[in-house]
Amino acid sequence: MPDTADELMAIAEVLGTDRHQALLLREKATETELKRRQLAQYNILSFATHGVLAGELGKGIEPGLILSPPKQATEEDDGFLSLSEIAQLKLNADWVVLSACNTAGSEGDEGMASEGFTGLAKSFIYAGAKALLVSHWSVSSAATVELMSTMFRSFKEQQLPRAEAHRQAMLAMIDSGDPLLSHPSLWAPFVVVGDGG
Repeated sequence: MPDTADELMAIAEVLGTDRHQALLLREKATETELKRRQLAQYNILSFATHGVLAGELGKGIEPGLILSPPKQATEEDDGFLSLSEIAQLKLNADWVVLSACNTAGSEGDEGMASEGFTGLAKSFIYAGAKALLVSHWSVSSAATVELMSTMFRSFKEQQLPRAEAHRQAMLAMIDSGDPLLSHPSLWAPFVVVGDGG
């Protein structure tokens, strides 16, 4: 997804992060590279990729995030960061942003009722995330770049709390007058979970 690299680079620029050191893009965005990092040292983690619902890749397969596949798949790195693998990460992040489709979905089989904010959200909280930004449905890649860029500018430059920065970014999209940004289907899937306290 070409827009994901633009999104992560824009966020890194706003936060003043060395993108060459901190970002895992394209072929470097593998499970191996992610697990090799000392993730507990990062205050903010942002995943811009494709989210998979339970059962979407086959019956009984957990939800997860699609990463870049390695040249040779192994049990440790098959290009799919599953719910179980996420729960084993060691995080200390104030905020984990899951800029992907359906990241607020359940961990149960497709079509089965389950409690809200299970699945990926619960796994990231278990791994040490204090707050999350997750999505309730499929997202538009280009609109998500705008939402995330605006949200992180408000968060950093105006020192706004996460939920208020998110609200300001949604209002900016509504007020843009651009039908490719202002429709609720483009800005409404995301929600902040947790207060980070």
